[in-house]
Amino acid sequence: MDKLETKGSGSKKWHAPLADKIRPSELADYKGQAHLIGPNSILRDLLKNGKIPSMILFGPPGCGKTSLVNVIIQESKKLSDSTVRFVKLSATSAGINDVKKVVTEAETLAKEGKRTVVFMDEIHRFNKLQQDIFLPHVEAGTFTLIGATTENPSSSLNSALLSRCRVFVLNKLSKEDLIEILSKAVTSMSGKIVKKSKKQVMEDSNVKFYIEDVIIDWLADICDGDARVALGGLEIAVQTKLSDTTSGSQPIVLNLSDIKDSLKETQCLSDKNDSVNHMYSALHYSILGNDINAALYWLVRILDIKEDPVCIAKRLIRIASEAIGTDDELSLSMAVNTLQACQMIGLPECDVMLAECVIYLAGAEKSEEVAKAYAKSVNTIENQKGPQPKVPLFIKDTSSQGKLKAALGKNYKESISVENLNKCHLPEGLENANFFDSNDDGN
Repeated sequence: MDKLETKGSGSKKWHAPLADKIRPSELADYKGQAHLIGPNSILRDLLKNGKIPSMILFGPPGCGKTSLVNVIIQESKKLSDSTVRFVKLSATSAGINDVKKVVTEAETLAKEGKRTVVFMDEIHRFNKLQQDIFLPHVEAGTFTLIGATTENPSSSLNSALLSRCRVFVLNKLSKEDLIEILSKAVTSMSGKIVKKSKKQVMEDSNVKFYIEDVIIDWLADICDGDARVALGGLEIAVQTKLSDTTSGSQPIVLNLSDIKDSLKETQCLSDKNDSVNHMYSALHYSILGNDINAALYWLVRILDIKEDPVCIAKRLIRIASEAIGTDDELSLSMAVNTLQACQMIGLPECDVMLAECVIYLAGAEKSEEVAKAYAKSVNTIENQKGPQPKVPLFIKDTSSQGKLKAALGKNYKESISVENLNKCHLPEGLENANFFDSNDDGN
C-alpha cells in the first residue's frame, strides 16, 4: 500500500519512469480530456469548489487516468489545507485486508475531522464480490473512492458500486496532445527539438540530446493515443544512446532507428497486465484470420496472467458478432454458453470450455457484414445535419396517441397490408440508404 505521490515533478525520484517525472500537478498542465476538465465542465467545477465525488475513470491505457487523479489531489490540497489524506492502491497487488486497513485508518481520521480519498487503480481486477468491500464505506462517506479502469464499468464493476459513483469516460489522446506531452518530456530531460528542414548549430552546452520534429511527430502518431508507450520509447532511446556514446559532453542526436528500437524494447519490458489489451487484439485477429493454433496460443497467454475467464468470454461474444455474424448462427450461441459456463464453474475447470469456444470461432466462416452495416447506420445518424428525421406516419405507434389514431382512421390496423409492408420504412431523405452496400458509406 502506498501513499499517492502528491509533490510536484521536481520532487520525483531520479529512478522514476519519465511518465511519473513529468506527471502534471495542475489543471493548466494537463493535456487532453477537454470534455472533462475544459471550461465549464462538470469535473472542473467540482474541483474548483473542492468537491471530490466518488468516481470511476474509464479509458484506454495511457490516456491520462493516473495523471488526472494526481491533478485532482493537487487541486484538492490547495483548498483543503492538508485535511484530506490520499491513499493509492492497485487491484493487481492489493487485497481485501489492505482495504480493511484503509477503512480503519479512515474512520480514525474522520473523528479528527479529516477525509480520506482512496485511489484504486485497475479496479476491475477486483471481482464483483470483492468490490462489495467498498459499498458500505462509500455510502457512509467513510472515504471517497476514485477507481481507474480500462474495462467497461457497466460489465466489469458491481452495479451497486457503480450506482454510488460517477463515471467519467476518458478518450485516447490525440496526436496533438501527445506532441505537447513529448515536447515537455524532451525539455525535462535537457533535450531540444530541432527542425529537419534547417541546419542546426548544435553547440548548446546545456543540451544533452537533439531530436528532429518529424521524429516526434512520427512517435506521436505510431503510439495511437498512448502517452505511456510514447514516453517510454523516448526515455529508453535517450538512455541507450547516452550510455553508448563516447563523445563525453558532446550532445547526441537521436534518429528514427533509435526510437524504433526503443519501442521494441519498451514492448519487451512491459508488465504482463499492461499488455493484456494487445493479447486480446492478437486473439481477435487470430480468430479473424482462421488461425486456430495462434488463437489457442493467445488464449493460454491471457489465462496465464490470471485474466478473469468471464471477461475473456465477454470478448469472445463480441468477436462472434463482429467477425462472424450471421455467417455462422451457432457462433454467438457458443460464446454465450461459454460465458454461462465460466460463471457457473470458474477456473481452472472452465479453461477447456474457453479453448473449445476459441477453436470453434477460429474455424467458423467469417463475415464482418453485420459490424460494418451497424457502423454505417451509426455514421448516418451521427452525421445527420439538423434534427433527426421523423418516423413515417404509417409506421408510428398509435396505441396511446388518440389524435394520431383518429387522423389515420378507424381501419388503421386493417390497413397494415402487403401494400404498407412493401413501402420503404426509412424516414424521409434516407429512402435510398443501403448499409449493406459496400459502395454506400452511410452518409
